[in-house]
Amino acid sequence: MLKALSNVFKVEELRNKVLFVLGVMVVYRIGAHIPVPGVDIARVQEMLFGGGPGGVFDFLDLFAGGALSNFSIFAMSITPYITASIILQLLQVVIPRLEELAREGREGKKKIAQYTRYLTVALALVQGFGITTYIRQFGAIPDPSVFDLTVIVVSLTAGTTFLMWLGEQVNEYGIGNGISILIFTSIIARFPSDIMQTWTLFRAGTVTAFNLLIFLILAIIIVAGIIFVQQGERRIPVQYSKRIVGRKVYGGRSTHLPMKVNQAGVMPVIFASSVLLFPGVIAQILPFGWAEGMANVIRPGSTLYIVLYGLLTMFFTYFYTAITFNPEEVADNMKKHGGFIPGIRPGRSTIKYLDKILVRVTLVGALFLTAVALLPFAMGPLTGVDIAFGGTSLLIMIGVALQTMQQIESQLLMRHYDGFME
Repeated sequence: MLKALSNVFKVEELRNKVLFVLGVMVVYRIGAHIPVPGVDIARVQEMLFGGGPGGVFDFLDLFAGGALSNFSIFAMSITPYITASIILQLLQVVIPRLEELAREGREGKKKIAQYTRYLTVALALVQGFGITTYIRQFGAIPDPSVFDLTVIVVSLTAGTTFLMWLGEQVNEYGIGNGISILIFTSIIARFPSDIMQTWTLFRAGTVTAFNLLIFLILAIIIVAGIIFVQQGERRIPVQYSKRIVGRKVYGGRSTHLPMKVNQAGVMPVIFASSVLLFPGVIAQILPFGWAEGMANVIRPGSTLYIVLYGLLTMFFTYFYTAITFNPEEVADNMKKHGGFIPGIRPGRSTIKYLDKILVRVTLVGALFLTAVALLPFAMGPLTGVDIAFGGTSLLIMIGVALQTMQQIESQLLMRHYDGFME
């Protein structure tokens, strides 16, 4: 493992990518401690987090890596971008023009990415205005003028826009998914304080050794399960017929088409969390009684929240898998290169076969993601440890780490180095 890690820094291109990602993570953590001007931070912390753990703002602060509790320029984190991405992907099913752009390849995806940026800025402005109005009602902005309020909204929007840009830079010049890397950094940043809080509760006698043992067993099971499912795949045999081009013979070989059990990775959990957070934030900002009631019903940890969380996780697993794996495109590519699945006719029959396999395999991945995301809610009362977000946190952390490691592995193998997986 150490030898493989040293090989990463022997390849200049790969070394630069890894160092670039580490640099982005450092910049992100520095920005999480730069406060928004003109805001009473102590008052914000008392107002947003004084009601105890489990509220919607605690969940938002998890994805912001503590930036919300500090009310820094990154307080809204990357959630507006995630929401905008979800909206654009859902609109591709409804609006034919967006569906055409998605099928146009690289140029079409660039256009959709541009629309996503515009929508992100719009959502960030709305969310920034809402949060600013909300904290103003409780005196967190001393003697606010129009200029002061504008500066706060612009600062929050600029912070989210900068994070969106950072994520895109990681996609282009780094390694791994930029948005996932930022969320990974946020969760990692919260771990030391969570560990210290648990240790304090243990010394005070609130949490017993048995509670910690159950918590550790749960964590090990989740980690092992995520790795097992993340690496699992269904291999579909593919045979390529022989082709004679000039005096050379091509094809005539047997291979397989890997179909991952969890094709969508950690994105369904991130999407489901973001969708459930957005109504809660809006409900708490609106000064109406029904809005407060709505916030209490769908707050993290409530029965309705758990049910919706599970259903949305399964929905986004299928939805994201359908975007990343297109049976029709795969079947067409196989047909163009003379490939076929033994016992299955090329063309429409192959598409139906791949689609049937994809639905069955994705069901396993969806059930697993849902179980991992919801298990901590059931185990929390038994352990006595605040692990309401433990399943989601571990799922995102391990999923992002595995995806990034696999990309490093593939680049190392291209250069004939021993990879991480050996």
